[in-house]
Amino acid sequence: MSAVAQEAEGQRLFRQRCATFYSNRLGQQNCPLLIGIIGRTAGSVEGANYSDTMRSSGVTWDRQSLDTFLPAPRQLVRGTRMTVSVPEAAQRIAIIDYLESRSID
Repeated sequence: MSAVAQEAEGQRLFRQRCATFYSNRLGQQNCPLLIGIIGRTAGSVEGANYSDTMRSSGVTWDRQSLDTFLPAPRQLVRGTRMTVSVPEAAQRIAIIDYLESRSID
């Protein structure tokens, strides 16, 4: 699969599995922003509606922490409000690749 096709698949999966709960656009109220998530501390976007456990989790998002979180969010951060899981590894990789390609430029 080409890089363009991989990004398109990641974007499709993101929209299908995640976009109901999260936004990848700047400026939406009360919604954790996923642009630039790689390297960010969990629960750190000002004004977003995080659980207290997410805010105090100490997790810094990187490929590994996202890959651990997405199949079973409440195992990594007990009490998280995240209800969607992505158990299939190929789908997680595509979503993480897509999120990694988004930045706050």
